[in-house]
Amino acid sequence: MTPTNDSVVQTQVAKAESAQGEGDAVASPSPARGHARRRWALRTEIALLAGPALLVFLTFVILPVIIAAYYGFFSWSGYGPATDFVGLRNYVVILQDEAFQAALRHNAIIVVLSLVIQGPIALGLALLLNRKMRFQSGLRVLIFAPYVISEVVVGTGWSLILASNGALNGLLDKLGLAGLQQDWLSNPSLAIWTLMAIITWKYIGFAVILFLAGLQGIPEEILEAAAIDGASYWQIQRRITLPLMGPTLRIWAFLSIIGSLQLFDLVYIVWGQYVAETAGTSTMATYMVSSGRNAGSYGYGNAVAVVIFLISLAVALLYQRFVLRRDTEGAVTGGNDN
Repeated sequence: MTPTNDSVVQTQVAKAESAQGEGDAVASPSPARGHARRRWALRTEIALLAGPALLVFLTFVILPVIIAAYYGFFSWSGYGPATDFVGLRNYVVILQDEAFQAALRHNAIIVVLSLVIQGPIALGLALLLNRKMRFQSGLRVLIFAPYVISEVVVGTGWSLILASNGALNGLLDKLGLAGLQQDWLSNPSLAIWTLMAIITWKYIGFAVILFLAGLQGIPEEILEAAAIDGASYWQIQRRITLPLMGPTLRIWAFLSIIGSLQLFDLVYIVWGQYVAETAGTSTMATYMVSSGRNAGSYGYGNAVAVVIFLISLAVALLYQRFVLRRDTEGAVTGGNDN
């Protein structure tokens, strides 16, 4: 083959390689186009997964709050259209009403006592049940059983037990301890503690199960290493177990706070709408029912519901901002586009 022919062949090969490179450039998508496709795929996935839950939340949470806020601006009896517009008068009356202020104080007391009483007891029971022992599963079921019992059943049962002529005072009389008999439900100095005893008995099981789940997530290798290094059982719990249980404890505290702010059924069943106020166990929810529905003032009741929602929302946001932030930071991370 002559040199001239070689140069011709090389020229043809170079043209073919150039054409192939241009074809590959056209066939392969640009980095920007690939990034856009991944972004839209992620958005579609989020919409499909979160869409139904978001729709349910908007329908059964946000929409009722908006409707309640609307009726809260009216003096409405619950029948016919709301036409008597009163503006913010309902909200002003709520904040100035001493009965509502008392109910708010009771809710605050319940929040604090629930954290102080239920937390240590539940944590102690969880640590005990986390150790290997006989009848461990049976004890867990017994502790958790009250939580799954209906509030109506619990409230009715305890109201019969704690009545002035109920089972508890009868038992004290049979045991020769008649001096310890009390008016457990109507005495204002005892009623709030009676309520806390019922709440603790009812909801302690949920806290225990939640704490047990947190304890199961602690690697045993860490505890064994601390024991080998000479740490005592209580040192291990204080220096290792409790810090690692921090996220679980904070989540339980959040659920306990919100539940205490919205407490209604046990108080209403055991004490009723009128006795609860005189006994010092009324809550914002019982105030809403007694001052709203039972009084035939549905506009006012809706305004109370909005106030309860705003208070719960404010507490939740503050708790999220200052307490749960350390647990949520880094929980949602952006994907790596490279």
